[in-house]
Amino acid sequence: MDGAAELLFYVNGRKVIEKNVDPETMLLPYLRKKLRLTGTKYGCGGGGCGACTVMISRYDPVTKRIRHYPANACLMPICSVYGAAVTTVEGIGSTRTRIHPVQERIARCHGTQCGFCTPGMVMSIYTLLRNHPDPTLDQLTDALGGNLCRCTGYRPIVDACKTFCNTSGCCQSKENGVCCLNQGINGFPELEEGNKTSSKLFSEEEFLPLDPTQELIFPPELMIMAEKQPPRTRVFAGERMMWISPVTLKELLEAKAKYPQAPVIMGNTSTGPEVKFKGVFHPVIISPDRIEELNVVNSANNGLTLGAGLSLAQVKDTLAAVVLKLPEERTQTYRALLKQLGTLAGAQIRNMASLGGHIVSRHVDSDLNPLLAVGGCTLNLLSKEGARQIPVNEQFLRKCPSADLKPEEILISVNIPYSRKWEFVSAFRQAQRQQNALAIVNSGMRVFFGEGDGIIRELSISYGGVGPTTICAQNSCQKLIGRPWNEEMLDAACRLVLDEVSLPGSAPGGKVEFKRTLIISFLFKFYLEVLRLLRRMDPVHYPSLADKHESALEDFHPRHRQSARKYQKVDPKQPPQDPVGHPIMHLSGIKHATGEAIYCDDMPAMDGELFLAFVTSSRAHAKIVSIDVSEALSLPGVVDVLAEEHLQGVNSFCLLGQPEKLLESEMVFCVGQLVCAVIANSEIQARRAAKQVKIVYQDLEPVILTIEEAIQHKSFFEPERKLEYGNVDEAFKVVDHIVEGEIHLGGQEHFYMETQSMLAVPKGEDQEMDVYVSTQHPKGIQDIVASVLKLPANKVMCHVKRVGGAFGGKAFKTGVMAAITAFAANKHGRAVRCILERGEDMLITAGRHPYLGKYKAGFTKDGRILALDMEHYGNGGASLDESLFVLEMGILKLDNAYKFPNLRCRGWACRTNLPSNTALRGFGFPQAGLITEACITDVAAKCGLSPEKVRMINMYKEIDQTHYKQEINAKNLIQCWRECMAMSSYSLRKAAVEKFNSENFWKKKGLAMVPVKFPIGLGSRAAGQAAALVHIYLDGSVLVTHGGIEMGQGVHTKMIQVASRELRMPLSNVHLRGTSTETVPNANASGGSVVADLNGLAVKDACQTLLKRLEPIISKNPRGTWKDWAQAAFDESISLSATGYFRGYESNMNWETGEGHPFEYFVYGAACSEVEIDCLTGAHKNIRTDIVMDVGCSINPALDIGQIEGAFIQGMGLYTIEELNYSPQGVLYTRGPDQYKIPTICDIPTEFHVSFLPPSQDSNTLYSSKGLGESGIFLGCSVFFAIHDAVSAARQERGLRGPLKLNSPLTPEKIRMACEDKFTKMIPRDKPGSCVPWNIPI
Repeated sequence: MDGAAELLFYVNGRKVIEKNVDPETMLLPYLRKKLRLTGTKYGCGGGGCGACTVMISRYDPVTKRIRHYPANACLMPICSVYGAAVTTVEGIGSTRTRIHPVQERIARCHGTQCGFCTPGMVMSIYTLLRNHPDPTLDQLTDALGGNLCRCTGYRPIVDACKTFCNTSGCCQSKENGVCCLNQGINGFPELEEGNKTSSKLFSEEEFLPLDPTQELIFPPELMIMAEKQPPRTRVFAGERMMWISPVTLKELLEAKAKYPQAPVIMGNTSTGPEVKFKGVFHPVIISPDRIEELNVVNSANNGLTLGAGLSLAQVKDTLAAVVLKLPEERTQTYRALLKQLGTLAGAQIRNMASLGGHIVSRHVDSDLNPLLAVGGCTLNLLSKEGARQIPVNEQFLRKCPSADLKPEEILISVNIPYSRKWEFVSAFRQAQRQQNALAIVNSGMRVFFGEGDGIIRELSISYGGVGPTTICAQNSCQKLIGRPWNEEMLDAACRLVLDEVSLPGSAPGGKVEFKRTLIISFLFKFYLEVLRLLRRMDPVHYPSLADKHESALEDFHPRHRQSARKYQKVDPKQPPQDPVGHPIMHLSGIKHATGEAIYCDDMPAMDGELFLAFVTSSRAHAKIVSIDVSEALSLPGVVDVLAEEHLQGVNSFCLLGQPEKLLESEMVFCVGQLVCAVIANSEIQARRAAKQVKIVYQDLEPVILTIEEAIQHKSFFEPERKLEYGNVDEAFKVVDHIVEGEIHLGGQEHFYMETQSMLAVPKGEDQEMDVYVSTQHPKGIQDIVASVLKLPANKVMCHVKRVGGAFGGKAFKTGVMAAITAFAANKHGRAVRCILERGEDMLITAGRHPYLGKYKAGFTKDGRILALDMEHYGNGGASLDESLFVLEMGILKLDNAYKFPNLRCRGWACRTNLPSNTALRGFGFPQAGLITEACITDVAAKCGLSPEKVRMINMYKEIDQTHYKQEINAKNLIQCWRECMAMSSYSLRKAAVEKFNSENFWKKKGLAMVPVKFPIGLGSRAAGQAAALVHIYLDGSVLVTHGGIEMGQGVHTKMIQVASRELRMPLSNVHLRGTSTETVPNANASGGSVVADLNGLAVKDACQTLLKRLEPIISKNPRGTWKDWAQAAFDESISLSATGYFRGYESNMNWETGEGHPFEYFVYGAACSEVEIDCLTGAHKNIRTDIVMDVGCSINPALDIGQIEGAFIQGMGLYTIEELNYSPQGVLYTRGPDQYKIPTICDIPTEFHVSFLPPSQDSNTLYSSKGLGESGIFLGCSVFFAIHDAVSAARQERGLRGPLKLNSPLTPEKIRMACEDKFTKMIPRDKPGSCVPWNIPI
């Protein structure tokens, strides 16, 4: 074996040689910190979000081919890239050289908003194009399955992808023989109003062509090295760990004999997360490299042998080729494996993870192991002692020593037998999300009949996700042998399997009854699948399936993605250089796509910089007995540990009425509360030391987690809020019917792609401090930092260039963490950086308030609601934060689009032992609006009307008054509703859905349409003031600064459009550097949909001031340039700098009288969504969504459509799949993308149409525009109610008449359990209180 080897690889065509490499280093920090390639981003650290995607290229000397594949740099140990070429986003193009077509198109198609996920998206698409220059749309969307985006809603990214497909822009369906492109806008009939509308947001004609000959070549040196170099084992030794890379089988076996306990890793996708998240440590790691025997693909007479070192992506390609060649009866197992490989993880993980690693890890939710077990697969093992074979059976999967690998053995390859005639194999899985999500339950099933007599000869059933390991139902299968394949057998099988595969009520992962139901629902699906195949092989002896069962086997009906936008063209009278109203690309779009856009953690390290890591509480309600930091302080590199005692006199800050402590050393009130902070020379040292801080707790009672517990203990933040309109009690006496109900809404995590990031830099004189933070509220940061440092605000400056997504989550908590970071920087006189990991971020910062809404409605026979009495409860968490404000906004906005003549609502913010919930896009309205819509749905059911009819009847008429007595003109609301009805062909599709539901028993479709009236306003004039600063330089260029934060919504782009219009100069003349308290003081937080509105009016004011000053000069020389005018003004001593100011909209609300004028205007809209659900598994597919919005006059239609679509998808996630799980002790389980599922590219509606109403003038706002950041969130509930509609249809057909109570989020679990049938009745149920559940509903 070599001594300490040299690590050699290439990055972006440049050779990298690393002499003493630490094997614990991952590729991502190496690229970012060592090579300063910061385009590749840290998003989650676990391979779950795709922000760190890079392309790895390797040359295979045997096949003489280069393999390019995408990989998650956060999971790739640096030692594993030996001999490979790494390509990062910087390597494919930059604004300094030339940009790559992928970069250009994703930017010009408006596929970037905050831009943090964009480099990963770019690299996933780029890698696919390197392998398939002419991809299909399916290949492209599959390639992006492992990349998350929280801003865009994915549609513009799909648009960018389509430009690389041959059939660009066409839906490829050619319905009625007419291409969609010839039917007006993708299936819209041409619109009547002459040509006032446009549907194009970009012009493809101008795009750079994709030219594969222009790509970076694979470094010839690496080819020569692979061909010529004598293979020698490489050893890399670090301080704590040794990495051994054998290159021949013999050396691999020797290494494994010498270090039998060392794990063998290929892609590090199983060991990596264990090391990172579970603290597992391995002193030695063995990582085989290019060993031919591990990469074999052999087909023999009895089956296929696949090398254990093949990646899952290679296995998928191999099986796909085999399935095409061989007859169907021989490839049953392979087809089932392919089905599971199609949804397993994302493309990056599939290309890194090896088949052998997947099998040997034996994860409880492995999708392949249940199939390999039923398929009779065997494992070929080898050690220095010799070779042997073991079966993949229950003993192996349970890791029984007698059936397992011995420590010195290596898994070389896997034999997967061919299937036989009359043998059938199927795979099933159900997860929280269709793709890139671990299965809740999965299964492999095989039956062999021997002859065509339909008598079971062999039966094998395995399940994953329902026990500590993969479970084989051997006894049940044994008892069913010899029985015919009929209903009686199925009934017996269900009972036997439920008995054998028993799941305790406290099982980890929860969802126990759902899992039990899936166990037998899958069995039923298998029963039907086999019946159908038997019928196909022998139509004489086997009856065809009952019509009602056909639908159980059909996959969701796939349709090619299509989308259309419709917005107003600008007035032909508008001057051609005026950019307002045009779909201008995001100012930073190209930089997002090239990785040149700098975020907080991309800033280079300062000299002597320290890193800060927080230590958080692990108890929900406890007294801290002691904190022992001695062990942490003794570790190398640790500089200090800050606790409450260091912050004497400055450890609390009053933000929203109540003082909140920064660090807590006496009592903790939630898991995740900040207790102390470790400061060290590096991030690794700080995190390692933080784990060594020992805290002793004494638990306290009560631990209040849920709203119900808070009500029981009367644990509320004062005061209660109440609003009353009309006379509710009298109205209840005259109504025809009364309905009462309640609905529960779970919380939501912000999941901004860039985690909380801050860098505090002491300036070295006058105690000045610069704080660079990813925040929405620089003034708030300035205030709290100044308070903690006991300095006047003029010595603390907060700078924000851009934020990688915020959604309300980067305000107060960010300030607390920034203040502690600044305190450390001040104390040590050195820069201090603090970047939260995803799990810490989710734990510390919390998110949207879970809500409980109770309602009592009195109404007439025709559905008109005359009296409504409501109670709102919000789960505020341990401290006040913004909870009361959220509650107030919810109460003010609860009417949504409806006039309730008599209304009473009371609201309480509950104090619980959870991390404090805070602002999240929509701010109370997504919860309050859903409660009202649930009530309307209930009323409709009671009247026997469609919910849409009841919505229409109760909608505001044109001139009306809200429940807080503000006047409203709802003309545009009614117009949005009508236009959405027409655009979505609601009536036709409603009939089609009913027809579909009458013909399909196990699949149901649902259609729902929901209006929105989203009030815009901040509750006080002071909260709406804004300022700007505009400089004109002598060369005629302009610098604009304002108080708004760019967090993806494009506010800077709009501000430049405003300046360009007001100063009548081209966009290219205007520049914007960032936001800072140094240039614009006292700015309000950016949020509430009004950032562009308010700051735009301030920029407009400043520009008009300048223009007024320069009027005499311009009139003297009307044909001059800006350079001439600026010089002339300077020569005449006229100031070329102006501040602009906007006082804020008039806004007031008196809670005593229940009257006020809190809002400036309303955004109206409507959305119609159609879904299809699988009643057996609870899966759902979003088929189509149509949205119509009243946007006033759009300043930038591309940005505005992006806001609406992004908000809609975020709302859809809130109401369907995003589920936070807490333990009964108040510990958050969902701490990353592995456990918490936000929508991916496969979740967006297959058809997605957005249309704007014709422009309407509203004199008070900026150019009559409207703020659109938040209103779209609520429209996501159209998907919730479409699922509700589908579930109702299923229940009706099954004769279930009672009221349907569905809570949000409407996960697969809730959908399946609401579609009650014989299987849900068959499962055992746990008595309440008989066990401690794994999680509690919050």
